[in-house]
Amino acid sequence: MELNKKAYDEYVKQITPTNSLGVDMIRAFFTGGVICCLGQLLTMGMMKFWGLEQETAQTWMLIELILLSIILTGLNIYPCIVKWGGAGALVPITGFANSVVAPAVEYKAEGHVFGIGCKIFTIAGPVILFGVLSSWVLGAVVWMLQKIL
Repeated sequence: MELNKKAYDEYVKQITPTNSLGVDMIRAFFTGGVICCLGQLLTMGMMKFWGLEQETAQTWMLIELILLSIILTGLNIYPCIVKWGGAGALVPITGFANSVVAPAVEYKAEGHVFGIGCKIFTIAGPVILFGVLSSWVLGAVVWMLQKIL
């Protein structure tokens, strides 16, 4: 029995990928930085060439980044960016758009209702639910503190 456990442990060591924390952090920093720089360039370009105010340009920039993330996810390019850049690609709003679209792409073969409709929020759903719930709870706490003080 002990021999099998040692063989299994050796097998696990062989197939488990090794990661360098420093390299992973540099990749995440670079990937997130590129996404943020792209957003800044889009904002500045819309302000300069289209004459939009900063707030309006920022809103359009978010829409464009989300759309780009959706398109890249559909073309199976964004998962490659995530694999290389890690949290740098998952944390910004583009990562959230990817987490909504990826299950829809994966389960589209099961149909519109039971595939896309049921699976589209499998990853993002808990984030939305707990985000709304925690904001409601914190809002209630602030409201009660304002009434008390």
